Amino acid sequence: MTYVEDELNSQPQCWTRAAEEAARHAAVLPAAGERVAVVGCGTSYFMAQSAAALREEAGRGETDAFAASEFPRGRAYDRVVALTRSGTTTEVLELLEHLKGRTRTVALTADPDTPVMTAADDVVVLDYADERSVVQTRFATTALTLLRAHLGLHTEAVVADARAALAAELPEGLVGRSQFTFLGRGWTVGLANEAGLKMREASLSWTEAYPAMEYRHGPISISTASTVTWMFGEAPEGLADQVRDTGALWMPGDLDPLAELVRAQRLAVAVADARGLDPDRPRHLTRSVILAP
Repeated sequence: MTYVEDELNSQPQCWTRAAEEAARHAAVLPAAGERVAVVGCGTSYFMAQSAAALREEAGRGETDAFAASEFPRGRAYDRVVALTRSGTTTEVLELLEHLKGRTRTVALTADPDTPVMTAADDVVVLDYADERSVVQTRFATTALTLLRAHLGLHTEAVVADARAALAAELPEGLVGRSQFTFLGRGWTVGLANEAGLKMREASLSWTEAYPAMEYRHGPISISTASTVTWMFGEAPEGLADQVRDTGALWMPGDLDPLAELVRAQRLAVAVADARGLDPDRPRHLTRSVILAP
């Protein structure tokens, strides 16, 4: 078994632990009414998108998401939440140093022996969700689960769906498709983006991701009998039929959207295996992007 398979299979346990610990970290996580930004790079940026949308949808306060390199440094926030598995990503560390003494920051990380421990004002360490694989799975979803539980939006049904996602066989013929599009709405747009990234990283697949209502505005033109359109969450009315009319395979999001992401992670590994690729050694990638001074 590859590292990434072992790690993605452990997600239900990690989510349960994160949810149990959420109350202990409440003092350093965003309070209701605060103006908040959530930042990250790569997978962590897409989790930031989901976390920000969840918080706004829950009525807890204005919340934005940015790639760390694109943070608007002239904009005022009450708190900035940084997601960084490695604790060493250059763009995140530079932003935290810039914000020190100006804006309260909290970092969610997996490694307590890294520079982020002093770069951020507060740190939540999820070391039990750390990973050996370059390709992120459990740290990202565990960090999001912690933030989801902090909002009171996590339930045991989410964990049950994750276990179902791990137990069920992938649909017949899915692995052999030529192209994969992932769609989301609201907080699941970030999950759709992350599903696409997982497929690109692990299996070098042609993937795209969009807000679901945008799919009709051009992207549907690539749909054919060899493609897949996968919905995270509830689909817009009529979209499933439109996709099926193109001959493409429509994949409804029947599970909790975070559990659907687990299914997409499994697909990425399965496609990599079918193509003779090692998902633990993705092309041109490293565990953390550390830029030379």
